[in-house]
Amino acid sequence: MRFLMGLGSWILSLAAGIIAALFITLFVVQPTYVEGSSMEPTLQNKDKILINKVPSTLNRVPDYGDIVVIDSRVREPHSFEDDLSYNIKHNLISQLFVPSNDNRYWIKRVIGKAGDTLELRDGKILRNGKEIQESYIKEKAVYPKITVKVSENQVYVMGDNRNVSRDSREIGCVPLSHVLGKYQFKF
Repeated sequence: MRFLMGLGSWILSLAAGIIAALFITLFVVQPTYVEGSSMEPTLQNKDKILINKVPSTLNRVPDYGDIVVIDSRVREPHSFEDDLSYNIKHNLISQLFVPSNDNRYWIKRVIGKAGDTLELRDGKILRNGKEIQESYIKEKAVYPKITVKVSENQVYVMGDNRNVSRDSREIGCVPLSHVLGKYQFKF
């Protein structure tokens, strides 16, 4: 009988730990990794990073220059199930056992926020008519002339390695509901 009570207590403690860890990684912080070269030179392929999810949990708008994780399926609603799936498939422990080839989650830099007009031309970006200084980009970007107005509750994101990055130039503005968290640091 004591054995069963001890086993039950152990199982209950284990379950509580798993639930607490899931809660923390869903709503507070999540260790993950970088896939690809679109954020070079800032972040390299396979860098291990920590994502702060508190701003997204509290519906805060990221600032200019913040590096964020987004769900690139901007034409589809983003759900709690999507968050749970991302959390399970894209954490460092899961990747040790089952590497994910799910490429819908991107790490990008916030270039524009609601109300901004962005003009991309001649390798430069003008935000509301003023050129933004970007010391973090890998090389001068080559892209066609584009003018975009960022709508309410959206952001415009781009990779630091502009010539190879898939970003808002391809998918358009990103709803805030599709911003999963903010990069904090690599480790």
